[in-house]
Formats: sequence, C-alpha cells, structure tokens
Amino acid sequence: MPSAAEVAWLIPVLPLAGAVFVGLGLISFNRTVNRLRKPVALLLLSCVGASGVLSFAVLAEQLRGAGPYEALFNWASAGDFNLEMGFRVDPLGAVMLALVTTIAVLVMVYSHGYMAHDKSYVRFFTYLALFSSSMLGLVISPNLLEIYVFWELVGMCSYLLVGFWYDREGAAHAAQKAFVVNRVGDFGLLLGILGLFWATGSFDFEGIATGLSAAMADGRVSGWAATALCLFVFMGPMAKSAQFPLHVWLPDAMEGPTPISALIHAATMVAAGVFLVARLEPLYGLFPDVQTVIAVIGTITCFLGASIALTQMDLKKGLAYSTVSQLGYMMLAMGCGAPIAGMFHLVTHAFFKAMLFLGSGSVIHAMEEVVGHEPALAQDMRLMGGLRKQMPITAITFLIGCVAISGIPPLAGFWSKDEILGQAFNSYPLLWVVGFLTAGMTAFYMFRLYFLTFEGPFRGADLQLRQELLAAAGKPASDKGGHASQAHESAWPMTLPLVVLAVPSILIGLLGTPWHSRFAALLDPKEATEMAAAFSWPEFLPLAGASVAISLTGISIAVLAYALHKIDLAKAVAARFPSINAFLSNKWYLDSLNEKLFVQGSRKLAKQVLEVDAKVVDGVVNLTGLLTLGSGEGLKYFETGRAQFYALIVFGGVIGLVVIFGSLG
Repeated sequence: MPSAAEVAWLIPVLPLAGAVFVGLGLISFNRTVNRLRKPVALLLLSCVGASGVLSFAVLAEQLRGAGPYEALFNWASAGDFNLEMGFRVDPLGAVMLALVTTIAVLVMVYSHGYMAHDKSYVRFFTYLALFSSSMLGLVISPNLLEIYVFWELVGMCSYLLVGFWYDREGAAHAAQKAFVVNRVGDFGLLLGILGLFWATGSFDFEGIATGLSAAMADGRVSGWAATALCLFVFMGPMAKSAQFPLHVWLPDAMEGPTPISALIHAATMVAAGVFLVARLEPLYGLFPDVQTVIAVIGTITCFLGASIALTQMDLKKGLAYSTVSQLGYMMLAMGCGAPIAGMFHLVTHAFFKAMLFLGSGSVIHAMEEVVGHEPALAQDMRLMGGLRKQMPITAITFLIGCVAISGIPPLAGFWSKDEILGQAFNSYPLLWVVGFLTAGMTAFYMFRLYFLTFEGPFRGADLQLRQELLAAAGKPASDKGGHASQAHESAWPMTLPLVVLAVPSILIGLLGTPWHSRFAALLDPKEATEMAAAFSWPEFLPLAGASVAISLTGISIAVLAYALHKIDLAKAVAARFPSINAFLSNKWYLDSLNEKLFVQGSRKLAKQVLEVDAKVVDGVVNLTGLLTLGSGEGLKYFETGRAQFYALIVFGGVIGLVVIFGSLG
C-alpha cells in the first residue's frame, strides 16, 4: 500500500477534477446544473475534504519522521536540457497542505449559508474548488518553474473571485486592480526565475542556491547581479503577500464575497508569497543585504497597515489593513533569517484571521436584513453597535480573534508575534521598535472594531445617519432598508466554522513555545534544539512582558474611548492633528499617487494607441481593401472572352509603354 506522500499528487487533483466536472456541466447544461445546488456543493466539498484528509495523513507521516519525498518525471528535453516536473512533500509543504485544506473546507461550509440566495451559487463553489486546487498545487511544486505555473493560476482564480459580483462597479475595478498589481510582481518574479536559471542552470530550490554560490565563486556571476536576481524574485512575494508598495490591491479585494476575503487573506493567496520566501531561504541566506531589504519592507508594511486601520470605518477594510500589517510581520521574520518564526505566525494568523473575516461576514449578513444590501451601509461600523446581544456566538468568537491578534497570552498570536519581535530585537533593534509600537496599534484598532460593532446601542435604525453615509459614499439617497428591525445570529453553517476556528486560535500557539517548540522541531529539528538550548527566561520575560504591556495599553485606550466613552479621540487627536488624520484616512495618499502616476498615464497612453490603431493601422487596412475592391470591380469589365479584345489591350499597353519610355529618353 502506497504511503500518503506517494499519492500526494491527488491533493490538488481532486478539487481540480471536481471543478472541471462542474464547470463542464455549467457550460453544457447551465440551467440543470444551477438547479443542483446542494449536490454540487456536496460534491466539491467532498473533493476538498478528501484532499484535507490526505493532507493530514501526509502531515502525520512527517510528524513521525518520514522525511521529504519527491517524485519527478521528465516533462521536456532538448539536447542536454531536461525539465522535470512532479511533486515534493516535506515538513514545510505538509504544514501548508493541512492549513490550506482546513481553511478551504470551513470556508466552503460557511459559504453554503452565506451564498444560499445567490443566483451564481454553483459558479461560486466551482471557483472555490479551482482556487483551492491552484494553491495546493503551488505548495507541492518541486521547483520554481512549476511554482510559477500555479502562481499564475492562483492569480487568475483571485481575479475571478474578487470580481465575482462583476455587475458591481467596485468589484470589477477591484478585480482589475488586483490583476494588474500582481502582474507587476509576477513580471519581476519571471525575470528572476529566468535569470537564476541562466546563472545556475537549475530551477530547483537547493540547486539554485548552490549553483549561484558556485557561479559567484567562479566569477561567472557578479555579486550585484546575483543580488538583483534575488530582488527580482522577491517582487513576486511582494505583490502576492501585499508588501509595500504593492499592497494597494488587497484592501480593494474586499469587494468580493466575504468567504473569499477569509480564504484569500488567511491561508491561500497572501500566504503564497511568504511560503515562497521560506522555500527560498537557502538562497536568501546567502545575501544579507537582500534579507535586510526584506526586513525593512516588511517593517514598513506592518506599520503602514496598522496606521491606516486606525481610521477605517468599513469593517472588512479594517480587517484587510490588519492583514497587510500581519503580513509585514511575517516578512520581517523572513528578513531576520527566521523563516520558522514567520511560518509559525502565518499558521496562527490563518486561523484567527479566517475567524475574524467569517465573523465580519456573519455581521454583514445580519446587517443586510436591517439596512439592505448596500455595502456602504451594511459594512459601516457607524451603523452597528449592540450586536453582542443578538449575535452572541459571532461576538464571542470575534472577541477571541481580537485577543489572539493583539498578542495576549496564552492565545495563539502572542507566541508567534513575540518570536518575531524577539528575532527582530536581536537582528535589527530599530525595526524592533517599529514592530513593538505596531503591536500596540494592532491591539487598539482591533478592539476599536469590536466595541464599535458589538457594544453600545444599535445604530442601524438611524435613517438620518444612513442618508449621511450614502451621501458620503456618493450613493443616491434611499429610504429602502431590509425586512428586519434588528440583527439576529446567523445559521449554523456560518456559526459552526467560527466555533471550530476558535479552538486553534486559542491553543495552537502552544505548539511554538520557545523553550520547546514542536513547530520548529517539525520544520527544522536542529534549529529547534538550538532554540531550546539558547532559551533564557531573563531574556524572554522582559521582551514578552513589554510586548504584552504595549498591547494592553492599546486595549485600554480602546476601552476608554469606545466602551466607557471617557476619551473623545475625535477631539483629542483628529481635531488637533487634522493633517495626520487626513493622511491616514486617505491611506497615505498611495492610491491617489498611483492614480496620477500610473492609472491616468496608462489610460492616456491607451487612448493614444487606440487612436493610432483606428486611424493609421485600420486606415491602411481599409485602404488596401478598398483598392482591391475597386480594382476588382474595374477589371471584371475586361473579362469579355474575346481574343481580339485581349489583343487590343496588349497592343494598347505596348503603345503606352513606348510613349512613356520615349518621353523619358
């Protein structure tokens, strides 16, 4: 009987087979398949669930010390060149496989409730299965070229899912923005992959590192060229994992359905970039300057995301910028040469952030029954409040997520974030200061979200406030609302995933305690042993205590401002520092800058190219066609079938040539 690792190729194939089967059904028998909502959902959920079972079997083998497994076949060859494809299973991949399938299954269960009344229910589940398959294929890819193939498939699926409600202008623009920004990063990634192959003759992760080191030692590749190639490759993760300045697509991706926000922001698309950097750690470890760049970009990103989240009133946008900030922490860990710490935070963050996004979806779903389906109303926290009494399960799980992401022990976020801050303190003290302050900001804005949403009086019935928010969003005034006077708890398909996700959000951090990290022991037993040997309580307690203290400070300010109403931050901060408030509210003006520098210029260039195409290219083509048509119409009259007439034409032509050449001579 084959081991789980030997049949791991089935993990991405099963969801793909289900998606292809249903997709062909939609193409051939659209009405019939769309009526089979529950059978289709059950089929696709079973496919992803089977992949999940197999993923956990692979993880169990790795926990028992099975070691890496790789199966390759010759995909293309020409002379001495051989290109191999296949799959690879190792501890890092096994963790990602289990994580992706777990979140995907829970999101699909949740989607059954959230998308129950959507006319494109079947299409949505098909996209989910295809997206899951693409991410799973990326995880088990054995080389950079195969990763790039699935990398693009993940990007394509994200475009389809973010723009799922394509009839909404905001969703269509968000999908285009995500596609274009990611193409910028993907172009750099492709250049880097091709450049590394030129330098090393290999696409393998280990082969690239050893080959580039040898090429630099032989003088075949200069140091600056090797550094440039590494930075080109890093552009891909910068875009996928929403790192500054290529982060701008992620908040706008909230225009997609909330289950997609949970899937993209928790364990799939944004995790792909961090995962790739972890895969290439043997390569990046050769270049301290590149690691410094990664650390600096990660630090800027984490501070940027947290600072913008301070002013957001849209519930999903606030969580989106929180994701940007947490991804910055992960990249900071990678830049500090601590991929295990970064991956551990990726895992813990996946659980509590998925729970937070699904919780926000539960809130929005309930708000739509009160204020209608207008996102400017249903997602604005100024219309919420008091939902804890009506939605106790959603409120409790959301609070757990807030505590976890704030870094309060013993919940998951504390252990992973503290490990990153500890690594930063030892490697880049200045970056540690920024990360430390960001931890306090994170605690503040997360509890701000909680109090505005779940505590205080319910504000959804305020018709005047509704009109003000519609006017501020540029929407026409409307007296229409939902069919309910107050919100209520969501159905079990939406609350069950929240309860399930709450368990690892509380407990999974205990697998990464610095004195005995089972997570590190799985990924790198040698490093785990060194971590345990180097652990010191006198060093750990001050740093951990400071981290908890700054988080508690942020929580305390949020309690005073939004729960007890002892502090009016609008007067105390926003009114005193209007320029800073405007800077944060306008997202550091980065969207405006991109609009002026790139969007408007690109559109102007596109219009000019279109005009040249219409007037010059099409003009030449049309003129050629017109001349052909005219000459054909004229020549048809010379087809008489009489030899005397043809002889006359020839004679006339000869006479004409004689006259012309005679005049020239």
